[in-house]
Formats: sequence, C-alpha cells, structure tokens
Amino acid sequence: MFKKLKDKLGSFKTTIGEKIDQKAGIAKKAKTLVLEREIVLEERDLEKSLDDLEIALLESDVAFPVAESIINAIKHELIGAHKKIGANTGEIVETALRNALLSVMSKEMFDFDEFIANAPKPVNIVFTGVNGTGKTTTIAKVASRLKKNGYSVVVASGDTFRAGATEQIEKHAERLGVKLIKHQYGGDPAAVVYDAVQHATAQHRDVVLADTAGRMHTNVNLMDQLEKICRVTPPDLVIFVDEAIAGNDAVERAREFNETVPISGSILTKVDMDTRGGAAISIAHVTGKPVLFLGVGQKYGDLMKFDADWYVDQLF
Repeated sequence: MFKKLKDKLGSFKTTIGEKIDQKAGIAKKAKTLVLEREIVLEERDLEKSLDDLEIALLESDVAFPVAESIINAIKHELIGAHKKIGANTGEIVETALRNALLSVMSKEMFDFDEFIANAPKPVNIVFTGVNGTGKTTTIAKVASRLKKNGYSVVVASGDTFRAGATEQIEKHAERLGVKLIKHQYGGDPAAVVYDAVQHATAQHRDVVLADTAGRMHTNVNLMDQLEKICRVTPPDLVIFVDEAIAGNDAVERAREFNETVPISGSILTKVDMDTRGGAAISIAHVTGKPVLFLGVGQKYGDLMKFDADWYVDQLF
C-alpha cells in the first residue's frame, strides 16, 4: 500500500537528514550559525530537495495545489528554525513531513457515525460517481456497517439504467437482510428513492442508502437526473465514490461533481491496491469536503473510517 510514495518520502527524509548532519558538522567546526548548540536551516539548504519532493508528490498523484501546500508547510517548519545539534535529524524531517501532510488532510473532518446518531430519521444518503468504481459494493459495505451499529437500513435501487444493476444490489440486500426498494428498468430513479424514503418513514427505519447510475459530469441528461433525485427527495448526505487507484482523475471528478451537485464527502475504494496514495491526500483539500471511508478489500467489513493520522502512518 502506497509503496511508491512511501519510498519517495523516505528518500527525502534521508537526504535532508544528511544535509542537517552535514551542516551541524560544519557549524561545530567553524562556530558559525550556532546559537546555544543549534543550527539554523536556510532555504538554499533545502531548495533542491524540496523541488525533488514536489515532483515526487506530483508523480504520486498528489494534485498540484496540494503539493504546493505541502512544500510550503515544510518550508514554514524547517527554514529559519533552530535545530539542536545532536538531535535525531531523521525525526526532525519526519515530523515536518507528517505535519505538512496532516495540514492538508485534516482541514475537512466529519464524523459519519455521530451524524447518523444525531440526525432525524430516516437519514437519506445518495451515492454517486462514475461507472465501475465499486459504488454498489460500497453501499453494501456501508449497509453492513450500519447494521452492525444497530441501525435498520433500506436500500434504493436507483440505477435503473445499467443492465444487471438491480440484480447486483439485490444480491447484496439478500445477503445482508435489508429491505430493497426497486422499480423496473428504465424507470424514474427519483421515484425509486422517493418510495424508499416513504417506506423507511412508514416502517420507522433509520437509514436509506440510494444507489444511482454511474455517470460522467459531462453527461447532461444523467446529471439532470441526479439533480432531480436530490430535488424530489432532498438527501441528508450525497457521497461521491471513486477509486483511489484513479489518482488525480478521481480528485478531478470529485471536484467536477461537487460543482454540479454539491457532495457531502467522498469514499475511496481499492485503497489496498493503491501504490501512489495521492488521491486521499488531495481530495478533501481540493473539494473542501471530507473523505469519509476507505475501501480496503472485497469483504463487507473491509471499509475503514478515514483517519488522517492512520493514513500518514502508512507512509513512514
């Protein structure tokens, strides 16, 4: 998981650590830049390594403005700072890297469990995204998680467009023992979601999870359809689902969806297959909306609540 980015961050940590050690050695001998056995790092000490790190971040699918923010945060923490001679230089650099990554990943945080617990019932959640990113399986994982937490769930088969979509989600509903509301193929998905919410209200169910057809933001008809779903039965949450392995494409799609039909947050799938790691670092910063969960496998239980600290730990 995240091997490429982990290797690049490790290389930066080693290079800067060596430069700090080198400067400390020169300072000890020349008695320059020493203040109570400390050294002061200057921009020229880090410039080349920071340029290399920025390129490495971009190659790891970190969005350009996010990479810039990370570099600026590292500069702010290291340049002009007094670092004690003899301190663990690797630890100094790793701390700066961790803080920089967390500064862009922790800006938008949202507690899904707390929201579900406190929101009026039924909570209506609409899932959206492009085709083939694991959206339907993710809905099943969320349904499983909610059931384990003691909530009753209704699933709406709002993808009336794709052949096999209803059968796919129907199998999940049967395995999980949750109610599925469906209409015929070619029907109005807004009506399906409406009926699901009405059923949940009448039967005192807690949460409605609405599947929708995969769509590109450029497909005007399908985006109009999504807007209609949200207009007919206003959702409490709109969750965008995409693959972590799509990297910058996933981040850009999330941004574009958010501009058309504002999303509440994102779920990234196939994180266990992601060697770069850039999508999760970038997506909340770019959209201004939180990452809620990470899909880390094929089983229903393979859905992790997003934790920026855990994510950064995997990079070191």
